[in-house]
Amino acid sequence: MIEQNISVTAETKAIWLIFSGEKIFQFTDNTGLMIETWETLSFAHAYHDQIVRIGSHRDLPCFLIDMGNEHIEHEQLSLVSMRALLMQNQTSFFGIAARAWQIALFMRTHRFCGQCGSAMQQIDWEMAMQCSRCQHRCYPRISPCIIVSIRHNDKILLAQGKPQRSRQMFSTLAGFVESGETLEQAVHREVFEEVGIQVKNLRYFSSQPWPFPHSLMIGFLADFDSGEIKVDGKEILEAYWFAPDKLPNIPPKQSIAGRLIEHTLEEIKQQKNITAPTHS
Repeated sequence: MIEQNISVTAETKAIWLIFSGEKIFQFTDNTGLMIETWETLSFAHAYHDQIVRIGSHRDLPCFLIDMGNEHIEHEQLSLVSMRALLMQNQTSFFGIAARAWQIALFMRTHRFCGQCGSAMQQIDWEMAMQCSRCQHRCYPRISPCIIVSIRHNDKILLAQGKPQRSRQMFSTLAGFVESGETLEQAVHREVFEEVGIQVKNLRYFSSQPWPFPHSLMIGFLADFDSGEIKVDGKEILEAYWFAPDKLPNIPPKQSIAGRLIEHTLEEIKQQKNITAPTHS
């Protein structure tokens, strides 16, 4: 449930998700969840009319406040990026924070109608922005993106794109789903475009909202079918088959990429145990 202009009193205790720029406020001791009563958040009181409820977490309401680019100094609070928040191993809090950020970004980027240019207003019964002039209505953007871990016997395919190179990291392949495409078609297309191989035996793994900036990552497992690795040189700069004991720097397990890699390595381990010769 997402509501705006809800009733908040001084005694209202909640989880507050307050953004400035592209960062979120948290306690300086990195304890994460900012659970406070409204009266203690005096620095945010000017935004009272812009509070948005985005659900609940741990039996507490969750409220979003977007300060835009205003920067507030507070001795007990610090601003952290969403990626830094993910690395703090607070998966459940990251989920609700990711939702808050995507709503904040939606409201920032839909102040004016894309059809006639008039001002947009948020309607009060669902999360949507509507033009009072032409009645054009917009909803938060969600971009489906496939991510796939590929196994070839006892090795896993890991690649490095431009974003990963800056972090000296190798990860699984991923890409956006195109219009008119199934998820499975997107997997086959992205894999072939990026590294030039064919895959088979696709299995759905899990999904994860990914607020960079508004993706929904849909994870798959796949087996190598045919071809030789040939990177496209644009999105993917390097790609190799890695043995489990010779892995490069990989994503954390809090991310779906990290969990896909972990699962594939476990599959390789189990297969080795099955095929290992027994001695009488």
